Amino acid sequence: MHEIGSAGKAPVVVAAFDFDGTLTRRDTLLPYLRRSLGWPRFLLAVLCSSPWLVAYACRLISNHRAKARLLQASLGGCSAAQIERWSADFVTHYLPRQWQAKALARLRWHQQQGHDCVIVSASPGIYLHGVGELLRVDAVLCTELEVRDGTLTGRMATRNCHGEEKVLRLQAWLAGRGVAVTSVVLHAYGDSRGDVPLLNLADYAHYQGQPWVRQPS
Repeated sequence: MHEIGSAGKAPVVVAAFDFDGTLTRRDTLLPYLRRSLGWPRFLLAVLCSSPWLVAYACRLISNHRAKARLLQASLGGCSAAQIERWSADFVTHYLPRQWQAKALARLRWHQQQGHDCVIVSASPGIYLHGVGELLRVDAVLCTELEVRDGTLTGRMATRNCHGEEKVLRLQAWLAGRGVAVTSVVLHAYGDSRGDVPLLNLADYAHYQGQPWVRQPS
């Protein structure tokens, strides 16, 4: 991905981490919704979204469409203030039991080396930005939700940060900092097929804790 310029300037080193299943043991969106909404409201949201969720499981519709429907059914109409309280509770009391020790240690190692560390995840920003503050990463690139007049509409304000979108978001973040992609040495960490485009982009990549062999997205 990188090349050192003619002036011999050292490249920028960036470590990009997926979140669910990489920094954590498992997916976090469903536990967040279940913990925040309570079982009755959570089950109702899943029931209302079930045709879309089944269609996604059968690969008939995109991850983006299925997730959008679930978020709208579960969080649409919730106040931003309530979401903030739920998210603070989730980050403080639930996530500490979910960290992947080896991945967290790797993140700390990159930080100690002075590398730029970012989380690139399909998880929603409503709690992921709190995670970013907790872990002291340089940026959180994720799926943002729309808020109007202090209320969540249930719609996404950005595209679902999954697959190729992860690459686009990372490239946009680098461009916003005035950093050329060719001047970056990229380390990437992921655990699912949604991370493949980002892993393929990297100079050094790890999939489920093991070195990644570049393959078709």
